[in-house]
Amino acid sequence: MAHPKRRQSSTRRDKRRTHDKLTPKAISICSNTGELHLRHKAYVVDGDLYLNGKVAIKDYAPVAAPVATDNDEE
Repeated sequence: MAHPKRRQSSTRRDKRRTHDKLTPKAISICSNTGELHLRHKAYVVDGDLYLNGKVAIKDYAPVAAPVATDNDEE
């Protein structure tokens, strides 16, 4: 298994880690609905699916809707 021949200095280590930070998600406000949403993603408002500020699907229902379970049959 490979291992370093020399110890890397803390300065070199910290220079490498400068890019290992989290960046906040890009959030926008829709000009038509006024809703906050992630940029370049579709979002649901009042049952309609919007994409790029336009209605993509009216009366949108998710494909994988949670199924209601009845535990009264036991």
